[in-house]
Amino acid sequence: MNIYVGNMSFDATEDEVRALFTEFGEVSSVNLISDRDSGRPKGFGFVEMPQAEQAQKAMQSLNGKDFKGRALNVNEARPKTDRPRRPSY
Repeated sequence: MNIYVGNMSFDATEDEVRALFTEFGEVSSVNLISDRDSGRPKGFGFVEMPQAEQAQKAMQSLNGKDFKGRALNVNEARPKTDRPRRPSY
């Protein structure tokens, strides 16, 4: 199950996020999103957990939890929709 994790501290690392979710079960991947141009973190990412039951427990337990001074926003990731491209000038 793919889990969206938002409102993360900009200095959070993939290892720290993996450790947070591993408390609830197996984590197959962690992907923190960075700005394409600047390389700076955007404050959100995705965690993949193969067991749906463990993923549900992680979402319930971690949503709203303080992590590095910020209350996490954790829920099931929605599929990416086709968005119109913004014009580049």
